[in-house]
This record gives sequence, structure tokens and C-alpha cells, in this order.
Amino acid sequence: MKPARTASPGAPKPHFATYGKMALNPKIVRVRSSRLADLDMENTVFGEVFSDHMFSMVYQNGRWGSPEIVPYGPVPLSPASIALNYAQAVFEGMKAYRGADGTLRLFRPYRNAARLRASCERLCIPPIGEQVFVDALKALIAVDADWVPALPGCALYIRPVVFSAEDHIEVRPSRRYRFIVVTAPVGRYFTGGGGLSLKVEEYYTRSPAEGGLGASKAAANYAGTILSSEGARREGFDQVLWLDGRERRYVEEAGLMNVFFKIGGRTVTPPIGDSILPGVTRDSLITLLRDRGVPVEEQRIAIDEVLAAARAGTLEEMFASATAAVVAPIGNLPWRGEAIAPREAAPGPLTGALYEELTGIQFGRIADPHGWTEIVETG
Repeated sequence: MKPARTASPGAPKPHFATYGKMALNPKIVRVRSSRLADLDMENTVFGEVFSDHMFSMVYQNGRWGSPEIVPYGPVPLSPASIALNYAQAVFEGMKAYRGADGTLRLFRPYRNAARLRASCERLCIPPIGEQVFVDALKALIAVDADWVPALPGCALYIRPVVFSAEDHIEVRPSRRYRFIVVTAPVGRYFTGGGGLSLKVEEYYTRSPAEGGLGASKAAANYAGTILSSEGARREGFDQVLWLDGRERRYVEEAGLMNVFFKIGGRTVTPPIGDSILPGVTRDSLITLLRDRGVPVEEQRIAIDEVLAAARAGTLEEMFASATAAVVAPIGNLPWRGEAIAPREAAPGPLTGALYEELTGIQFGRIADPHGWTEIVETG
């Protein structure tokens, strides 16, 4: 199902020509020799190996130009590019899945398309039409269909990115952009057992409380997380748990993931706002939880409330969600010298069931009652 097109409150109205209603028929330039034979999927590091081809389309003179699929490789970028100097760039993250029958599927691509449009509008970038976005993904994956792994738990990660390609150092929107899509075969994002260990970050914040870029997949939104995340890893944690930027009390996200807590039979997740990304996986899990009759509350939850639940024995499960990690159990959340751990050993029964149900839909192992998957034709 295609979601209604929405924009963030206060976002500028699109004032650029869009490339959204015409049929996409990209020019295809194939590699002379594929690198697929060199792929060792069993030992591939997440995000380090890229497929043979990429999609490319340039915006200039007020419109998006002719689309093309070309061999993966560098693109020209001036040192004075607005993208390099002022981070006028946005991106998306999603996957293509190979079912046991060989069928290739995308999961809720129109949701990603709508979110990319909102991110573009937030950074004054000419939006990509939703149908063009989906057609671009399908065309590229069809060309590199053999790169979609058949191993259990593996998929083809898709990274669409839109960035300024004009060389100018005035602080203003660019007049030239490039839309690129690259793909990478990937395995599981987290491979350790026992659930994630998160450091509660009480100094740095992922995003300002209001009016920031937290709800957009802007490149600048992620650069600010690296210092804290790397510090947490050096201390032995997997990631950080972000708190709100105003009071440093309310839980927002776990690393680059949305977060859920099962407390006393109800499931709580922080509400979407200016500082929290509207995750596609998050939205899907909320739907699956409600299908199961599990009460879900989208409300603010303070870290001290989570600690109190752990002390009382009512904190049943904690888990995070994202495209890369899917559903990741959280097993350890130390805070101010006291351990916050769920009552159930990670992964808890609900966490495990959600993972199996969601991946079952994505890989075509079980029915898709909500019409979330899109078939990629490869013939």
C-alpha cells in the first residue's frame, strides 16, 4: 500500500520541478566483467562490498535529467561542492530480499520514498517522485539480481542518496544535484548473543529537542552521533541510548534505531517528533503488535521509569528496530551504577516472535496481509 504523502510541520513547500509521473526507462551501461565471483558472503563485512552497478540521475536547469544505470564507481565532486561544505545531502536505507523460491522482494519501498521526499523538502532539495524512486530501485536490482544473497539472514542493502553537486560556497540551496543508488550484499548487522549492551548518553544528544534534523535522514544528522558511539564501543558497549536534548531524561533512540520496552504486558515506544526518525521497521512492528493484540503506547518514557520497572520486575523485554538490524534485543542498559536488564533473557519471546514474523514477510516465507512487499521482476 502506498502511504499518504506528508511533510514535517514547518517544512518548506516543494518549489522545484519533480520527475515523478513519467515512466522510468534508464539507459543501462553494463560492466565488462562482474566482481560477483570474488564475493565471499560468509565473511563479508557489513557495508564494505558493493554490487556491480549503480543508478544515477542529475538535477539541473530546474528538472531531473535522464536516468541511467552504470558501473559502480566514483562520481565527480568539486571541493567547493555545497554537499561537502554545508552537508546538503539526504539518504535512505532499505533492503531487497531473496525468497526460498528465488523471488526478489522490496519491503514497503513507498514508505521510504515518502520519507526521502520529506527529508529532501527539509533540506531544500528537489524531491524525487515516489514512483520514480521505486522504479529506480527495481531497475537497478533487476540488473544486479545475482547479487541478492540466497543465504539465510542475508539480503541486498540499498542506499539511495541525494546530494548537492554544485560547486559554490554561498550558503544557499544548490542548483545542481545528483541522485545515486548503490547496493551492497549484507548479513546480520549484530552477531553477538545475549542482546545489545547500550550506554546511556547523558551529555551528547542526537538531535535538538525541536526544529532540528532528527526526523530527517540527513547526512549531518548522523555525523553528530559518531563521537559518542565510538566512545561507547571503546567502553565495551554495542551502541548508545540517546536521551532527549532538553532534559536528558526521556528515551529517544538506541544508536541509529528506534527502541521499544515491554513493561507489565504493554509495549511502549517513544513518539515520533522533530528529534526521532519515523522508522519504517518501527511502524511495521507497531502494526504487527496490534495484530497480535499487544497493547502499544507511543508515549514519552523516562530512563528512570525504565529503571523502576527493572527494579519491580515488570520490565519484560527491550528491543530496537531498524532496516539493518531488523529487530535487535537489548540485554544490558547500565545507568548511574545500576543495571537495567529485562526479566526475560534476551531475546525475549515477543522480540523473537516479531523478528520471525517480520523477516518471514520480507523473505516471502509467510503471508503478507498488509501488502507491504513489492516484487522485483528480473525476467
